[in-house]
Amino acid sequence: MTTQPPTPATPTAWARFIGRSVQLFHAYAGWLVGISWRRFFVLSLGLIITVAIVHDVPPFSWTYTEVLPARDQARRPAKPPRTPTPPAKRTEPPAVEPPATPQSQEGVEINIDERGVTVTPRAGASAPASSASDAKGSGFELKVPGVSIRLPPGADAQAVREAVEEARREIRSAIDEAKEDAKDAAREAAEARGPRFVSHKFGEPLMPLTMWFIFISAIIKFTYKGTVAAEAKAAQATEVAESESLKRQVIEARMAAMQAQVEPHFLFNTLASIDHLIETDPARASIMQKNLIALLRASMPTMREANARATRDLGRELAMIRPYLEILKVRMEERLQTDIRVSDGLLSAEFPPMMLQSLVENAIKHGLEPKAEGGQLTVSAEIAHGKLAVTVADTGLGFGKAATNGTGIGLSNIRERLTLLYGAKASLSVGETPGGGTSVTITVPYAVNADAQAETSGP
Repeated sequence: MTTQPPTPATPTAWARFIGRSVQLFHAYAGWLVGISWRRFFVLSLGLIITVAIVHDVPPFSWTYTEVLPARDQARRPAKPPRTPTPPAKRTEPPAVEPPATPQSQEGVEINIDERGVTVTPRAGASAPASSASDAKGSGFELKVPGVSIRLPPGADAQAVREAVEEARREIRSAIDEAKEDAKDAAREAAEARGPRFVSHKFGEPLMPLTMWFIFISAIIKFTYKGTVAAEAKAAQATEVAESESLKRQVIEARMAAMQAQVEPHFLFNTLASIDHLIETDPARASIMQKNLIALLRASMPTMREANARATRDLGRELAMIRPYLEILKVRMEERLQTDIRVSDGLLSAEFPPMMLQSLVENAIKHGLEPKAEGGQLTVSAEIAHGKLAVTVADTGLGFGKAATNGTGIGLSNIRERLTLLYGAKASLSVGETPGGGTSVTITVPYAVNADAQAETSGP
């Protein structure tokens, strides 16, 4: 029984709408990011002017009337009427005020006696206070701004203060009540007019919506630009990393191809030399055979390690160079002298694989072998300015002077590989040695290979 794969569900109308809206948003945001802020402000100003013109053009200039109903008077509770305070009964005639002077002013007169406190409005203020000698028989008169109080004889100061405070409270209460009554009367008069009618234009919301649209667009332009820049930077970094990885693989393949081309040729020549020496000089044939075995033992893991690691230690590179040079010494006899000047402390330093071997092969093939009397090959290493400098120098014919001069692809591959591994921190320089010959130096950042150091310090 075969099971058919489930058919994908058809997106709903709402899902299609959301997807289309997201696409339109990204398209609009991308357009905002693509224009300058100056153009954005110019377009915004043009939009505001257009909306202001369209606001007064039909159908946006058409009006509609909104009816506002009158307030419900039944919902507001009626204010209870105030109960008037009955006036105090008088058993004696009130005190007689002196006649008003021309400097009098309107105010309130408060009389306090044994019958209580009486507040009455008056047309003018009382005359200035009389002297103590005039008030001996008829009591005394206390003057307060806006209030005149007459007291009977024998009233003390505490009673005066209490009477004044009580009178002030009553006056303030009366004024507040009068204001409330005036407000209530005005409100009732307004409500009595009935419902209100307000006219509106259909285009009134246009300008606020336009301002909000411009404001939100500015925010999108400011924030979306950073998002786009970050995505572009990440994509560029990914592309560069992939490109660098591809370049490194190409160069490693070129180096491997060169190694594969050199090794068979070298092996065939070495085996032919061994076969010849077996008949003529068995001792030298045995030495060459032992060196070939050491070379193969050191070089066979090189291809795998070069693809797995970017660097190895300098000691492993020299382990391939020494048997290689010993084999060439047997073949070239006295025409080749070698000198390796590398201290034991630098054997654990990191160094890219197969580069040193390529330099040594080029020095012998293009410098020393074409020279009739041969020469000397020197391999040295030192620390200079915090970097490891490895030099291969020969006393051969000189750079580019031999008939077997190559195309320079080997040195170009080494330069490209150094750039990929170290960037501007590594370099390859070619010069002439004193008295003729070529000197090639590879400079890389100095670092210690942890595996080589562990092997050296092991038991």
